[in-house]
Amino acid sequence: MTLVDLEVAFRDQRGELDLRDIVESAATALEGAPAREIIRWAAATFGERLCLTSSMSDALLIDLVSRVRPGVDVLFIDTGYHFAETVGTRDAVRQVYDVNVIDIKPSRTVEEQDRDLGPRLFGRNPDLCCYLRKVEPLNRALEPYLAWISGIRRDESPSRVGTRVVEWDAKRQMVKVNPIAAWTQDDVDNYIADNGVLINPLHYDNYPSIGCAPCTRQVTEGEDPRSGRWAGLGKVECGIHL
Repeated sequence: MTLVDLEVAFRDQRGELDLRDIVESAATALEGAPAREIIRWAAATFGERLCLTSSMSDALLIDLVSRVRPGVDVLFIDTGYHFAETVGTRDAVRQVYDVNVIDIKPSRTVEEQDRDLGPRLFGRNPDLCCYLRKVEPLNRALEPYLAWISGIRRDESPSRVGTRVVEWDAKRQMVKVNPIAAWTQDDVDNYIADNGVLINPLHYDNYPSIGCAPCTRQVTEGEDPRSGRWAGLGKVECGIHL
């Protein structure tokens, strides 16, 4: 079955077709395809039930997707712990790109979490803090959609080496599209430079991987780019992509 066949089948049988039926064929057919072709397939297949997520480390994925599907929903998880530069990048994205940025907030404010679970949960139990402030809010926000686009890449960490360009997100029972899974850091840098993509200014201050402020430190020359995330805590993922 071709990708066109898959799209037609999906549109004609949307109420009956198991989304998992299209994942394997699409993943095989799109492996090695340009990122925009992968995005075009996702946009044609899922329409308004497609969104993307962004941590506002940069606007590369936003730039790519908005060129194919203007007005696409961009989910930004406002954890309450972001750097001011990250919030500023989000505000700039709203002004520059033709997208609909949706702020996703945890069910409790930082103050309420401190009151209920004690202060500095991020240092005592970072997995729980990430779950409450990132994973659970995103799970709720993704419920109206059939598929979501992420910017994860295979070269970012050992846990992401096996990432496919189209996957079944079993935890959320939806399709996950990873159009830049095969990109290298050089690919990212070149695209940003060639297209004038907005980036978080913290990148200029030795923050190659940007998360919440309490759990992110600067990285020195020669260190792994993600070594500044949860340093000393034996943690490498927030849980969104697990």
